[in-house]
Amino acid sequence: MARTAPRADGMTWTDPACPVARTLDLVGDRWSLLIVRDAMDGARAFTDFQQRTGIARNILTDRLRRLIERGILERQNAPTGRRQNYVLTEAGRDLFTVIVAARQWGERHAFAPTETHSLLVDGSGLPLPELRPTDAQRRPVDVDTTSVLHER
Repeated sequence: MARTAPRADGMTWTDPACPVARTLDLVGDRWSLLIVRDAMDGARAFTDFQQRTGIARNILTDRLRRLIERGILERQNAPTGRRQNYVLTEAGRDLFTVIVAARQWGERHAFAPTETHSLLVDGSGLPLPELRPTDAQRRPVDVDTTSVLHER
């Protein structure tokens, strides 16, 4: 299946050749990622996002607009037709692994051992296993066993 790139009309890239930099340019600020997180958790209406994040209305309006322009969210009419809902596009849904990785990193490094936090579980109620990258033979890899090839 062909994937479509998020819209990037008029984007000025921080580092045009780097996929990490481009991702951060598209969705890297705190509020945008929290909006994506909440959309994955069922938020749809403007008020849902505002209540869950505590974000100011003007900032929320701006971030929703940007996420739509960049192909991460799309606006749909609510079933009642009285308001707009915001739903993840395929590109937005594809950020799930990024959100899970950030969540798991936070569980390991942002909480004291005795602090409670929310837990992401699968359909049977079990916590997701820790995400770990693997090579083509499914062997674990890390920063010491990988490198970036720069095209010339």
